[in-house]
Amino acid sequence: MDLEYGPEYDAFCEEVRQFLKTYGNRAPAEQGRAARPCPEAVEWQKLLIEHGYTARTIPTEYGGYGAEPDILKSRIIAEEFARAGIPGGLANQGISMLVPTLLELGTEAQKRQWVEPTLKGEVVWCQGYSEPGAGSDLASLKTSARIENGEFVINGQKIWTSTAKQADMIFCLVRTEPDAPKHGGISYLIFSMDTPGIEVRPLKTMTGHAEFNETFFTDVRVPMDQIVGQRGQGWFVANATLGHERGMLGDPDALENRFQALVKLMQKERVGQGRAIDNAVLRDRLAALQAEVAAMKYNGMRILSDNLKGEPGGMAKLIVKLQSCELAHQISALAIDAMGEIGILYHGSNREREGGAWQWNYMFQLGLIIGGGTAQIQKNIIAERGLDMPREPKLAKPAPAEQGAAVAARQKQGAA
Repeated sequence: MDLEYGPEYDAFCEEVRQFLKTYGNRAPAEQGRAARPCPEAVEWQKLLIEHGYTARTIPTEYGGYGAEPDILKSRIIAEEFARAGIPGGLANQGISMLVPTLLELGTEAQKRQWVEPTLKGEVVWCQGYSEPGAGSDLASLKTSARIENGEFVINGQKIWTSTAKQADMIFCLVRTEPDAPKHGGISYLIFSMDTPGIEVRPLKTMTGHAEFNETFFTDVRVPMDQIVGQRGQGWFVANATLGHERGMLGDPDALENRFQALVKLMQKERVGQGRAIDNAVLRDRLAALQAEVAAMKYNGMRILSDNLKGEPGGMAKLIVKLQSCELAHQISALAIDAMGEIGILYHGSNREREGGAWQWNYMFQLGLIIGGGTAQIQKNIIAERGLDMPREPKLAKPAPAEQGAAVAARQKQGAA
């Protein structure tokens, strides 16, 4: 078996290394690539696009580099950036979720208007999907949009809207056909977060920060051409976006970067008289995580191969979100254990490591096991769609007469 890349790819490896050597000092700190990227992160993103190290296969007319898909070159880019400890391109809800949705299902005008500024980090998006009564059962959403004077008029509430406080735009699911079956009456709208009638209230999580928000819509008016797909077809568009979301949350390159950071941490931290990485128990856990990270990397290459061949991806694609989010949490857990008593320090202690990033990631990644489709929901998807197992049984709803009898019995019992 020949595992060498060959002359063409060896030359490309050298090209990427030379780029990192020349321009790596211009890369932003990780925190500068957050919800609202800092100016340095935006400039870094533009430089990466110019050289084809992000947005590589997106056509030039929409702001990308315009290269032909090449699995090995994509892998080389990811590996060289990880090896150098330098962040790659931006990944957020706009770039990783909306852009591929628009490229697949948007109109030409929508692609021209939104893809390039989103890729360059100039426009930040949030996602309006979940509602207080429609989380795991997203199709039960109640936020409505009626037609009035050639505009959608939106009323309702969304919850867990990440980055809503920082976002310029939102892609949002609303019910436009109230009499249609619940999966058939939904539309997918895009509109500005500055539109009158939108209120955002931050939700503080156990990290101590407000990563999520509640978002309220009161008579929010949106032009009717700001719809992706057709009226009532939003569930189809939404599922395309959800597929890209699972890919973003399960990014194998991000996993590899975190694992490399963990190795460096364990080489520096002391446990007793030696380094953490020399502790047999911790080293065994590290080796097990290394194997899982490698498995996810090659699973990612399998998915990319399927995409290029126009194949659905099957089980390889279905496991990504579940496995990657749990693995990311385990990486952070080992980092905290390797730091010992220092591992619990957070929020400004003069002995904390890396600004408390490992502790923040540990708590945030626990939330990601729930967010974007809970682990339980992901297992149902894998079982039903991947393993062709029967759907989880649902309890039959009682007939109206039975419901009335049950209510009367409870009232009688209460009176007694």
